[in-house]
Amino acid sequence: MTNPALAQIDGPAPLIVFLHEGLGSIAMWRRFPQSLCAAAGFGGLVQDRTGHGSAEPFDDPVRGGHPLDYHDREAEALLALLDREGVQQAVLFGHSDGGTIALLAAALAPDRVVACITEAAHVFVEDVTLAGIRNAVAAYEAPDSRLRTALLRHHGPERADKVFYRWADAWLSPPFAAWNIENRLHQVRCPVLAIQGLDDEYGTPAQVHAIVEQTSGPAEPLLIADSGHAPHIDSEAVVVEAVRRFLSGL
Repeated sequence: MTNPALAQIDGPAPLIVFLHEGLGSIAMWRRFPQSLCAAAGFGGLVQDRTGHGSAEPFDDPVRGGHPLDYHDREAEALLALLDREGVQQAVLFGHSDGGTIALLAAALAPDRVVACITEAAHVFVEDVTLAGIRNAVAAYEAPDSRLRTALLRHHGPERADKVFYRWADAWLSPPFAAWNIENRLHQVRCPVLAIQGLDDEYGTPAQVHAIVEQTSGPAEPLLIADSGHAPHIDSEAVVVEAVRRFLSGL
């Protein structure tokens, strides 16, 4: 039976595995995975994480937030998915939360993850991140909210609120202020390309510098002007070409 929470893109290995943001889904990538795989010459795998899009729903209350170690749990779930799908080697492309999960998965499985591309990933909490999330809460709760309409479209009426508030409540909880995975970065030995838009409303280039300086393998930054939290949408051609060049060295 076809799994609606998993989309495959034909092409040779290693597969590029796309990991969406905290509010994301397969559909919210638009055509980017296909465009990137075509340019890079690899196959791809795009998934809805638990509770998102067409995946199995969360089985807990709407409010309360993710557990504070949810990125670690998602990294382990990703490796289990690769096992089920028979993916022996993977390139990970993670956006926002997905970028953090990609780094943790690369740290856990250095022989399986052959390259890691992060886009707007976080490795520690910044004031600008929390301010951006508070603004997102205000936008979500506003009358005629376009953000809520978008999440209803992509996640459905039974799970949109849960997707949003699990993410927002976790990041805005007082204990999460101390969340930091910099002590794990040295375990990432594969090549890393760390991408961020200079107009990112959720983070600063300090995130990119931490990733590039503290991972153990070859790593390079890509800071893109006039681009926000989703450079693969705001600056698609720049991202596709940068990743194509990066992966051509594998």
